[in-house]
Amino acid sequence: MTAATAALTDTFREVMAGVCTPVSVVTAMVDGHPHGTTVSAFASLSLRPPMVLVSLDAGSDLLAITREVGRFGVNILGSDQSPLAMGFARKGSTKFDGVPWTVRDGLPRIGNAPGWLACDVQTFVDGGDHVVLLGSVVDAEVANGMPLTYHARTFGTHAAARQPES
Repeated sequence: MTAATAALTDTFREVMAGVCTPVSVVTAMVDGHPHGTTVSAFASLSLRPPMVLVSLDAGSDLLAITREVGRFGVNILGSDQSPLAMGFARKGSTKFDGVPWTVRDGLPRIGNAPGWLACDVQTFVDGGDHVVLLGSVVDAEVANGMPLTYHARTFGTHAAARQPES
């Protein structure tokens, strides 16, 4: 890597740290066992039909599983679920230990997550060191709670902007 490329990478990392993103755990089920990982690259893609996109590391176990099963769940975490975000960000097969979850539409749904989507993979798009999954939403559920966000390398939540007085 050249010095210019390294500098651009560092600056890009800093710019992206300034972007507030939702925190979600993407899940899949294979052979009756739940799998999941924390992602911050998740967004709505289309309303008609309902579609989302998520980005997974090209070398992740979850990507291999979603390629196999063709489905994934998105658990949009609540502001009080940062320990779950940290737990699912690590490697290993014990991420679901002690975590309340159920099966919904054949996918792991984390308890108390304020948002839930079940998706069928439409396509995989290579994107550098990640792969973007385009998913058609086949099931959705909303619960109460403020979203967990990530900004400036720390967890937080949304706060409405103060409106100027007229």
